[in-house]
Amino acid sequence: MSRKRKKSKAVPVVLIITILAAALAVGCFLVRPLVTDPLRKASADDLAKRQAEVARQNQEIQAEYEATILDLQNQRAVEPSNPSWPEHKSEGWDVIDLTNIPLENPTAVAATRQDLMLGGMLLLNEWHSRPEDFDDTKITSVGKYLGGNTKVQTKDYNVSLFPVAADALLEAIEAARAEGLEHFLVEEGYRSWETQNSYFQKRMEKLSSKYSGDALIAATKKEVNYPGTSEFNSGMAFTLRLYDKKDPEVAKPKYSTTDQGKWMNRNCWKYGLVFRFPLAGWPLDETQDKSFKTGVSVTLNLYRYVGKGNAAAMHYFDFCMEEYIEYLQEHPHIAIFEDGTLKYEIYRQYVGDAASFNVQLTRNARSYSSSLDNMGGVITVFEY
Repeated sequence: MSRKRKKSKAVPVVLIITILAAALAVGCFLVRPLVTDPLRKASADDLAKRQAEVARQNQEIQAEYEATILDLQNQRAVEPSNPSWPEHKSEGWDVIDLTNIPLENPTAVAATRQDLMLGGMLLLNEWHSRPEDFDDTKITSVGKYLGGNTKVQTKDYNVSLFPVAADALLEAIEAARAEGLEHFLVEEGYRSWETQNSYFQKRMEKLSSKYSGDALIAATKKEVNYPGTSEFNSGMAFTLRLYDKKDPEVAKPKYSTTDQGKWMNRNCWKYGLVFRFPLAGWPLDETQDKSFKTGVSVTLNLYRYVGKGNAAAMHYFDFCMEEYIEYLQEHPHIAIFEDGTLKYEIYRQYVGDAASFNVQLTRNARSYSSSLDNMGGVITVFEY
């Protein structure tokens, strides 16, 4: 009789080992976070502390850097960086001559006549006519440009200027308004060549019964500028008077005798404007006669935009435009200080009638503006 063996109910050893290994792995997995989480937290805290320390150090370094830059800027403002500059006054306004000293930290920028035609210093008078390539396409109505008569009163919307002159006018009027002085009105601004020619021809016709030939032209020029030689042809000039539609009495006194007129004539230079045609004792009692330079001897309440740096220099020297440009021809590099602080540096270079050229600059300045002067030069004002 054959015997059959009974199957063993014992679990194979390999299976037991496999089960134990799996259980151990699961156990390790479950236990591991309990061991590593505190380490990770400690590491993260340490990293955060290190990052905070680095940020603090960076802030200190940045603060030291900014303090150093501010100190250098203040030092440059108080004292010229070039030790060869002459000494200047520590109080009030002062101008020093740098004619024999070149621009510091120089550079240059390419420019054309058209780029610099409207910088403010284009001289127009009996002897210097408006250039043929003069472009008046940017002329704008003062009333519309400045938002209507709420800011600046104008005779009508035909009173026009270049925007840079209108901006300076607004700044001056708002400064006067802050001192309680109101009612300024812009009576006349830009005239085209054609308009000026019409005025000239009409005046010449009226005088033709007394004069003829060259004498007629000379007599007419005494009252009306030849087309292209009038300040009204610049787009930078305007006349002022007082007006209040609610009070006609405001307009009756002579403008130059009013508080408004006196304020404007004494302060307009601060806003880049100059009184264009000074005569002896007019518009102010202390005014010196400049008609021998300007060629104009009639009383016009006419102001001209030239820019703040140029206006400051002209005010300091008591120069009209003609005298100022002549001065820069002989002293083409000057610096202007206020209470010991460098405000402006002015540099004139000769370019002749070139269509394009390189304008000489200094990298030291905060900003600059350049203008043709209609006498072959470019006047650049650096602002600090």
